[in-house]
Amino acid sequence: MLGRLNHVAIAVPDMAAASTIYRNMLGARLTDPQALPEHGVTVVFIDVGNTKIELLEPLGADSPIAAFLVKNPAGGMHHVCYEVPDILAARDRLKDQGARILGDGEPKIGAHGKPVLFLHPKDFNGTLIELEQE
Repeated sequence: MLGRLNHVAIAVPDMAAASTIYRNMLGARLTDPQALPEHGVTVVFIDVGNTKIELLEPLGADSPIAAFLVKNPAGGMHHVCYEVPDILAARDRLKDQGARILGDGEPKIGAHGKPVLFLHPKDFNGTLIELEQE
């Protein structure tokens, strides 16, 4: 079911500062910030060849990233995203096996313009998993 690792997401308290660190200290090329109001985040992607790093900044007080940053004020690894060939089939298979799908269980359009779902971290060794349609 799992395809390639699409990205590793890192929550950051200050997108401008984090972008500067990645650009200046690590020599990374970053995308322009993209606001995703339906997900409550602003994102920047860094292409590292075989995958991407996604920087996440809260967009509004109700952002799930804001709650993460309360517990982790300096930021940190937030989730990993795997590609799947059929997101609805993946969702149904996971639900049949007892996995919890976050939200209403229906895919939403993610930062790459493709359907995404999130899986409860308690079902996956404490790791929040995002699935993205290939």
